[in-house]
Amino acid sequence: MSVADKNTRAFVTPEGVDLRLQIGDGGQRAAAFFIDTVIIMAALVALTLLAVATGITSGGQTGMEIAAIIWLLVAFLLRNFYFTAFELSAAAATPGKRLLGLRVAARDGGRLRAEAVLVRNAMRELEVFMPLSVIMMRAQEGGGQAWMFLAALAWVGIFALFPLFNRDRLRIGDLVGGTWVVRTPRQRLARDMAVEGSERLVRYPFTPQQLDAYGEKELHVLEEVIRRRDRRTVRAVAERISVKIGWAASPDQDDYDFLSAYYAALRGRLEGRMLMGRRRRDKHAA
Repeated sequence: MSVADKNTRAFVTPEGVDLRLQIGDGGQRAAAFFIDTVIIMAALVALTLLAVATGITSGGQTGMEIAAIIWLLVAFLLRNFYFTAFELSAAAATPGKRLLGLRVAARDGGRLRAEAVLVRNAMRELEVFMPLSVIMMRAQEGGGQAWMFLAALAWVGIFALFPLFNRDRLRIGDLVGGTWVVRTPRQRLARDMAVEGSERLVRYPFTPQQLDAYGEKELHVLEEVIRRRDRRTVRAVAERISVKIGWAASPDQDDYDFLSAYYAALRGRLEGRMLMGRRRRDKHAA
């Protein structure tokens, strides 16, 4: 069995389509976390320099105190909401995950819910940040209570190695939140796909009501279906979308052309609504 086959999992969407997703391996996830950590640290360094410069410019103790308060507030937000905010986006991925071609998905095949993202990232505080804080405090104190340092180090090690001992490479946060991290290889730029699909729109005049049947989450699923171009999957998705939007397919209709056109039209519709400040995350949103 190849590595790809070992990492492949069934992922059935609410539309009944099995996308056969691939699980992100431990190395990719560690690299993505490292990239995100570097981004957070770089932001904190830049914030520190800005706070010092602001405190010096404003002069006096009050200016330094205000700069310190702002620094602490932004540091708190970065530590606690960096991962959550990015994973709640339509891409469901932090910058590190996107660079490595990864994203977070719900293991049950449904939409990725906010509570699942919140839980998986809240667990990261227990898995990584809390014991690391203890280790850093012990290191700064230069000794004393060595058992606490060793316990914190063992805590980090256990949680860091946990994905290596389960088939789906799940963190504790994934296990509790009902999520997993999957690969999303970029085989073709989404913009190129939209341009290709727009050339077919003349033959498929979708109405605004037909385009409002889906949101950003379904757009990403449709994008994946078009990329893979599996004949059975394309046929199944085309049939389900046709029923959903009330589209009367002609006998000579090409399913792939239909999906490409619908993708281009839906993407344009969603982008146009976003410009007006109206965002629709999925088909369940108002």
